[in-house]
Amino acid sequence: MADAEPTDDRLRLLIERVERLEEEKKGIADDIRDVYAEAKAVGYDVKIMRQIVRLRKMKPDDRREMEMVLDTYKSALGLG
Repeated sequence: MADAEPTDDRLRLLIERVERLEEEKKGIADDIRDVYAEAKAVGYDVKIMRQIVRLRKMKPDDRREMEMVLDTYKSALGLG
């Protein structure tokens, strides 16, 4: 079964790469959590910060469209 061996090695290497990336992802998530904890400790509203981060990720046109729909919904509910 000489053909199976390289495939087995490749599979093992791919799985190990995914495992390393998962570890890095966990480390980054921990770092992000620490930054939010620091922000909270100095008085920032973390919930609002998360919303701002989410908004900044959006394309400007998508953000404008979302804000227009939100304004429409708020007006319809008398929150405007």
